Amino acid sequence: MVAVDSILPASWELPAHLVGRVGESVGRQRAMSSEGHLLIVLHTPPKPEDDERVGRYFWRSPSGQWRSSDLGDGLESLFRHVDQYATIVEKFDQQEEQAVSADDYFAVLEGLAPIKRATQHLHQVLQDAREAAPQDRMLINARDRAYALERQAELLYTNAKNSLDFAVAKRSEELAHSGHRMAIAAHRLNVLAAFFFPMATLATVLGVNLEHGWERHAPPWTFLGFVASGLLCGIVLTLLVMRPPPRVK
Repeated sequence: MVAVDSILPASWELPAHLVGRVGESVGRQRAMSSEGHLLIVLHTPPKPEDDERVGRYFWRSPSGQWRSSDLGDGLESLFRHVDQYATIVEKFDQQEEQAVSADDYFAVLEGLAPIKRATQHLHQVLQDAREAAPQDRMLINARDRAYALERQAELLYTNAKNSLDFAVAKRSEELAHSGHRMAIAAHRLNVLAAFFFPMATLATVLGVNLEHGWERHAPPWTFLGFVASGLLCGIVLTLLVMRPPPRVK
């Protein structure tokens, strides 16, 4: 029987050697065997904000009977454990397909990272369990499903990371083109200012006022005409300054 203070189920009849290899916390995922007993220590699907992993334990007795700590009896419990990971990976797969921004891809990567690591270790543990119990051929199916899940999580993580890198690079390119256009517009305005600055300075200092006869017309209409002419010239100048610059190679 398992010791009362052990984190393993108390009803399990495990050798003391195996019980002694399990500490007060779950530790890493691993498979251990002794005297025909097989003990598999796994982690429940983790979340990004989880600081500690929650353990889940599977015991195969020398007679071939399987029991789990919280998923029932039989080897099906081990498949249910793998299916929980598969459901989460599928959720992130759908989330990655719907992602359109860098924030969306980062959310996929953040949530998938601990799942990716856990599935890698899960596959290795089931491979060790398969070698420890070669007579249990159903472990082959569990191991193969874990391997397929590991590959799916790895490919999904890689695709999401590549999409995030592309989104960042595309945004950087857009900012570079925008900065280039603004630099050209600023240069054109500086050229115009430099061209007219001496004339405007001399006119201001000397007070150049020419008699043109328009001052005798009705003031509102003359003023409005000047305003309209100024706006029209401003529009034409704006279109010239803001015209698309040559494409940067």
